[in-house]
Amino acid sequence: MATGWAHEGAVQEQIDATINDAVQSARTALPQGKSLTHCEECEKPIPVARQQAIVGVRYCVQCQELLEQEQQALELFNRRGSKDSQLR
Repeated sequence: MATGWAHEGAVQEQIDATINDAVQSARTALPQGKSLTHCEECEKPIPVARQQAIVGVRYCVQCQELLEQEQQALELFNRRGSKDSQLR
């Protein structure tokens, strides 16, 4: 595949790096430790069923949804991609 000035295998390296970043991000986002009894953000009680269902839960459902929406808004483009790949 012709890649312009990039070295052989550069495209695959970009793909691999993007995947590795996504996997690492997902792993660090997994809750760990003991679940909280109250939301870390709004301090509302977290239902016992949620605490038991998600080990290490830190947010109520509403705050978790807002957090995920904010994170998704920040990840709309490939930061590792070349300028040309972002323009396509």
